[in-house]
Amino acid sequence: MSKIPDEAFRDTIGTIDEKGNRKFVFPKKPSGAFYDYRKWVSYFLLIILIANPFIKINGNQFMMFNVLERRFNIFGFPFWPQDFYLFVLFMIVGVVFVILFTVIFGRIFCGWICPQTIFLEMVFRRIEYLIEGDRGAQIRLAKQGWDTEKILKKSLKWFVFLIISFFIANVFLAYLIGSDELIQMVEDGPSSHGSTLISLSIFTGVFYFIFTWFREQVCIIACPYGRLQGVLLDNKSINVAYDFVRGEKKLGRAKFNKQEDRESSGKGDCIDCKQCVHVCPTGIDIRNGTQLECINCTACIDECDSIMVGVGLPKGLIRYASEDEIEKNSKFKFTARMKGYSAVLFVLVGVLVGLLFLRTEVEASFLRLPGQLFQHKGDNISNIYTFKIINKTNNDFNAIHFKLEGIKGTLKVVGQQELKVPKQGMKSGTIFIEINQNLLESDKTKLKIDVYDGNKKIETSKTSFLSPRSFD
Repeated sequence: MSKIPDEAFRDTIGTIDEKGNRKFVFPKKPSGAFYDYRKWVSYFLLIILIANPFIKINGNQFMMFNVLERRFNIFGFPFWPQDFYLFVLFMIVGVVFVILFTVIFGRIFCGWICPQTIFLEMVFRRIEYLIEGDRGAQIRLAKQGWDTEKILKKSLKWFVFLIISFFIANVFLAYLIGSDELIQMVEDGPSSHGSTLISLSIFTGVFYFIFTWFREQVCIIACPYGRLQGVLLDNKSINVAYDFVRGEKKLGRAKFNKQEDRESSGKGDCIDCKQCVHVCPTGIDIRNGTQLECINCTACIDECDSIMVGVGLPKGLIRYASEDEIEKNSKFKFTARMKGYSAVLFVLVGVLVGLLFLRTEVEASFLRLPGQLFQHKGDNISNIYTFKIINKTNNDFNAIHFKLEGIKGTLKVVGQQELKVPKQGMKSGTIFIEINQNLLESDKTKLKIDVYDGNKKIETSKTSFLSPRSFD
């Protein structure tokens, strides 16, 4: 920002010291109105995150991302490889929504909704505060020698972290392979599923590493979303921001003195207590302006408000505001860029909803066998096809058969008397179609094949039927 003369802080990040070594952050335990709201939001999202793979809608897992079998469930809708375009569209809608949200509200997603932040701040760090104490106690413990107290506290913390990481890994696995499969594996025991146990151990190790050591580095270094801020944010975006106009005034920030009239002295309302720095989970100074490391967690807002109340100054020195609001006192406006992103999002959501309504629960395809032409069988012409029936429902199809629509002919399935397609399953095979040559009007006739389960028609598929050009 223009009021901050020294921009050297932008040449490094808050978790790296001058020598390039990792500088561990010991944030003060936050408290205040925003933190209370964030706790309720976080606990609600944690319940959803943990419950999602175990909720069923019409027999479908609410959320599943089975990459190995290329099967996905989103909000109870099953997506097969043939539906991958819908899954991609879902992801694009999500990305555009996050972009629009960022343009308007900055990186608020990271501080309030991101699973990484929720687990780190609302689970692991709260346990850390419980075992090791607040900021000062943690710093003293870190500098302390490995005596009995430090060994006991660190061992207990690491053990609890390991148990929670193992639990998170199981939930993560339920998203990947399905909750029913996971429960069955637990019932069978680890000896029956060695490869899954190895995968579970790897996931546990990754989560343990992230939440025990890597921590806020995920948001600062690994996550690409923070770097998107540079192209998405502008002076009209609402962020957690320091009011430098009020905080600096003419003479800048200064320590609080009860004996002076701060309003007439020309000193800013910021008393340079650095509590906003101490409470920051990524170790930055919010007074330096918008920074890549800021996750908009609002901890600095709560801390600054409590200080302002204590010294008799108005709240809101750090608050949700745009740079234009702080510098020019201008109200929030829905800009042309925001309208553009909203229009794109509206169109994408409309297309997605339309495609979801057009999507069928049964998919049938009939493809002519490659390299095979027609055959003469008396007065009939015969073509051979491979077929595939995909059952996306949670009901078994026990009596599948086919009928030609709009033309007489016979269909003979090769080697299978009864066709059964299990729920969420697939069936393939080979079929001969014979049609009297007098009924064919061209050398390439369009056919419609109805697929029945018993007496119920469940799908209609189209294909082409080849025949001679002339029957003379």
